[in-house]
Amino acid sequence: MDLLNGQQLLKKDESVVKVDSALQEKKIIGIYFSAYWCPPCRLFTPVLAEFYNDLISNGEPFEIVFVSSDKSPEELMKYLKECHGDWLAVQHGTVLAQDLKKRFQVSGIPTLVIINRDGDLITKSGRSEVVEKGPQVFQKWLAASK
Repeated sequence: MDLLNGQQLLKKDESVVKVDSALQEKKIIGIYFSAYWCPPCRLFTPVLAEFYNDLISNGEPFEIVFVSSDKSPEELMKYLKECHGDWLAVQHGTVLAQDLKKRFQVSGIPTLVIINRDGDLITKSGRSEVVEKGPQVFQKWLAASK
């Protein structure tokens, strides 16, 4: 995806990884807009983490990139470590975070946008689809990505 190409993302252990290698084998990417201070986010994040773990344990080509609306890098890392799956995060306060919010017209959180590897939008309703359909929705996303 053009916005992510050449960028670096954070891992839960605070190491940094290049997007190109981290997303190389992934066909579906969830861009997750959320924050620790947001009660609906804290309710949905564990649901998303279980969804993510189910897919990853079954070898599905899926990754999540967390875009934080937290107030500081420390809050972002605390939230990532306490509540999230073992996915990636955009560094706090970066131009990339703002660009992703603009590109997908994110006006509220939590929001889960599902895209394919090329950055083409599959759905902006990822949150409701995960809650209502569970891991089975992944096959629908894969079919829509072709």
